[in-house]
Amino acid sequence: MVDVSIIMGSESDRPILDRAVSVLEKTNYSFNVQVISAHRNPDELDAYIASGNAKVYVAIAGLSAALPGVIASKTNKPVIGVPVSSKLGGLDALLSIAQMPPGVPVASVGIDNGANAAHLAIRILDMCD
Repeated sequence: MVDVSIIMGSESDRPILDRAVSVLEKTNYSFNVQVISAHRNPDELDAYIASGNAKVYVAIAGLSAALPGVIASKTNKPVIGVPVSSKLGGLDALLSIAQMPPGVPVASVGIDNGANAAHLAIRILDMCD
C-alpha cells in the first residue's frame, strides 16, 4: 500500500502535480502518480479506488473539478482536492471541490497549490504514526 496517491485528471495538471511531488520527495512517505479522469476514465477510476491502494488521496482537477468528489464518494480515506486555475481563474474548481454534499467530505487547498496538498497529506499521515 502506498501512503499518498496523487491523481490528476489530465497531463495538463502536471505542473501542479510536480509541486506536490517535490514536497513528498523530501519525506519517507511513499507516493504514486496516476492520470485518471473522472469523466473520460470512470471505470478505470472505480477499479483504482476499489483496490484500496492509498492511505490518502490527492486529487488535482480543474474545470468541473469532479475528480476529488468522485474519489471521496468511493472511499472512506481522506481526499484532498487541488483546484486548478482555468477559465474562471480556478474559482469554479475551488467551489466545486469545497461544495460537497453531506457525507462526502473533501479537504481543499488553494488554487494550484499542490505543495500545500502534499503538506496536508503529510500531517494526516503523521497523525497515524
